[in-house]
Amino acid sequence: MAPPPPTPVVAPLIKLVVRVLTFICLLISLIILTTNTASVFINFDEFKLRFQDVKAYRYMLATIVIGIAYTLLQTAFTIYEATRESRIGGSSFLLFDFYGDKFISLLLATGTGAGFAVTVDLKDQFGNLTSSFDKFFNKGYAVSSMLLIAVLFTAVSSIFSSLSLPKRG
Repeated sequence: MAPPPPTPVVAPLIKLVVRVLTFICLLISLIILTTNTASVFINFDEFKLRFQDVKAYRYMLATIVIGIAYTLLQTAFTIYEATRESRIGGSSFLLFDFYGDKFISLLLATGTGAGFAVTVDLKDQFGNLTSSFDKFFNKGYAVSSMLLIAVLFTAVSSIFSSLSLPKRG
């Protein structure tokens, strides 16, 4: 009987690059979202729309912040793994990587979906009022798009953690 094929090993450097790209996408999303405002004057009163006024955007912010925290933690673990050529906690953290990557990718995906959905709905309702509102909602699309890219990078990290799991002894 032939031995089972060897488990593919993903180089820590590749994992690190994917984690850094995830962090960059999340950071860009955070910056665009938190600086997103629009103003319109109605009867000599200024009405200001901020991202905090849209519940789905606040949810997106929460998913981005959680994603950044998790990505920074995993980046530190990956740097340690790359420099020491061993994992923190040995193979016991493999399950943390496996379930953490799955959870974060799903969490970020829900933030992406919420952002796209509310932006479509609100832009249909209010986007044609002023160019300021139109820009506000276009930035909502930009945040959702960057978050979607972060979801894809997190899914790649999830695949890498899945590949590492069978090596557990």
